[in-house]
Amino acid sequence: MTRQTLYRRLRDMRDHFTPPPGLAWPEISDGKIIMMMSPRPRHQLTATRVRDQLSPQLPDGLGVFEATDTDDEALGKLRVPDLHVCAYDAMETDDPLDPREITLAIEIISPSNPENDYRDKTRDYPAMGIPHYLILDPRDGTWTYQWGIGRSEGRPAYENRLHLPYGKPVTVSTELGTWSIDTTDLPRYSAKDMGLAPDS
Repeated sequence: MTRQTLYRRLRDMRDHFTPPPGLAWPEISDGKIIMMMSPRPRHQLTATRVRDQLSPQLPDGLGVFEATDTDDEALGKLRVPDLHVCAYDAMETDDPLDPREITLAIEIISPSNPENDYRDKTRDYPAMGIPHYLILDPRDGTWTYQWGIGRSEGRPAYENRLHLPYGKPVTVSTELGTWSIDTTDLPRYSAKDMGLAPDS
């Protein structure tokens, strides 16, 4: 079975699947369906604060969109970035968004599966042609910005990486403009969010 054939089968299963309570729409990578927990309120608060900062900085025709399917059938991957920046026109499609239309993908770490964002999407997003990738981590109050697609070990990979604490602004320099995100007031997860003992 080819990668594309397996992907089409998994995609068909996903399209006819209703997530049970507590789970979000799944992604597809490496021949597997990846289930994710539904986002917590502080996750969504982070997304809203970042979207509210980015939107006024974007040139006409670009927008910030949430939780949109984007896929590359040849790679057998379907991902759902928490936020992404692309042209409004690109969203006028019956199919998943073409990942090469995305200028910036943003993921907000979920306590249940951080490796999906740090490891797997750091591998998948450059392969899918997404030139800028920002990870926000409310667990420890840090951000990681990766950009510039080159090659490493024979596969596409980001050539540049910054990892800094909240309070340091993120500056994203793209061909379409330079945008800044103030991370000072982004929320941090509570102990309960992370499945630990409640805060005292």
